[in-house]
Amino acid sequence: MKDLPTREHILHLLKTLGPLTAREMTVQLQITEMAVRRHLGTLERDGLIEPKLQRQTMGRPTSVYALTEEAEGFFPKTYHKVTLELLNELKEEAGEAMIGRLFERRKFKLMKKYEARMEGRDLPAKVRILTEMQNEGGYMAECGQSENGDYVLKEYNCPIYEVADHYNHACSCELELFESLLDTKVTRTECLAKGGSCCAYVISPYPENAKPTS
Repeated sequence: MKDLPTREHILHLLKTLGPLTAREMTVQLQITEMAVRRHLGTLERDGLIEPKLQRQTMGRPTSVYALTEEAEGFFPKTYHKVTLELLNELKEEAGEAMIGRLFERRKFKLMKKYEARMEGRDLPAKVRILTEMQNEGGYMAECGQSENGDYVLKEYNCPIYEVADHYNHACSCELELFESLLDTKVTRTECLAKGGSCCAYVISPYPENAKPTS
């Protein structure tokens, strides 16, 4: 940890030792308190730490610094490994069909959560809401419209990539969810889990059986 930049070193100290004062960090880092406070100011400005006043038995209260929720993104997580292990155990115990039912239940819960936001909206508004919804979930989504009137939704990140890479149910349920929410034809043309640069969906402004003929 000694080779880490001072900024990251401070984050690691707060993660492993808990809330610390600037003076306590000065001792740990063996640099001047002025230098520590300069880094603390940057970290606080970036929303990674927050100060709290701590009363002393004698003298004035002092500031104690702690990590914010946003700072947790700097530390490695293995949630996907645990999730995959549990799904694999479930598959061995109850079979592939049970995995499919789990993803179906997730799909219906998401439908109930978001369909109220779609109710009474036209397709352009629904597509905009869907894009916002996916961004809220961390998918880094953007949407445009092609010359023929189709909408093209692209997702550059997949928070469940590792799960989708092992279980196709995740991708198929997402496609079905989009079609149900938008009430129109949706076609996936590219997939991150299959080596694509993004997950891309073509959204037709017309139901599958009602496209106008030229």
